Amino acid sequence: MAPYEALYGRKCRSPIRWFEMGESSLFGPDLVHQAVEKVKHIPERLRITQSCQKSYSDVCRRDLEFQLELVHPVFHVSMLRKYIRDPSRIVPVENVQVMEDLLYEEIPIAILDRQVYKLRMKEVASVKVLWCNKNVEKVTWEAEKTMKAKYLHLFQPEGSI
Repeated sequence: MAPYEALYGRKCRSPIRWFEMGESSLFGPDLVHQAVEKVKHIPERLRITQSCQKSYSDVCRRDLEFQLELVHPVFHVSMLRKYIRDPSRIVPVENVQVMEDLLYEEIPIAILDRQVYKLRMKEVASVKVLWCNKNVEKVTWEAEKTMKAKYLHLFQPEGSI
């Protein structure tokens, strides 16, 4: 199988089959001359197609311009400072509980706030949760339903335990 046939799934059309069926009786220099004329049209048609594609892409494309008023595009070594070691920023390795899939579980400390979002047909309750990750504390809004399912002890009053 020829490479062209393997790639396109059909046989390659040789220059002899580029002509109409009635012209197939031509042989000799006339056939070669007509084949050369047909081949000359190929670069012209490619050029037309490329210009059409370029005009289409030029309509969709915009030039990006950046305003570097306060930020200089060059970072110089003289702007660096010496690193001062801070022991409070070091996380002890033995305290981090990493699972087999390289994830860790964050522990919620408290519920700080509750908010209800009113949509057209329903209401969605959210709670503001304070999370503890060893040395860093962060706050996120979570769905109240999922938090009650996982951490019910955070919603119970202090004296009821």
